Amino acid sequence: MLALRGLPMEKWLCLGSLGVAGVLLLVFLLDLLVGMPFSSGVPEGTSSPFFLVDLAGIVGSGIVGYLAFSALKDQR
Repeated sequence: MLALRGLPMEKWLCLGSLGVAGVLLLVFLLDLLVGMPFSSGVPEGTSSPFFLVDLAGIVGSGIVGYLAFSALKDQR
C-alpha cells in the first residue's frame, strides 16, 4: 500500500506520531518550566498546580516518541 510521493503509509504514520509526540513534549516542558500556555493564571512565586499532569505528559510523550522511533527503524 503506497501513500503520496511513493512512501509507504506505515512510514507516514510513524513520522506523524513522532512529530505529534515531539510537539506535545515541547508543550509540556514549556508549561513546566515557564508556565505557558496552561499555567498562565497561577500567581507568581507559587508552584504549578499542574505539576503531576505536566510530568505525566512528558513521560507519556516520551514513551510515544520512543515507540514511534522504534517502529520507524523497523520499517527500514
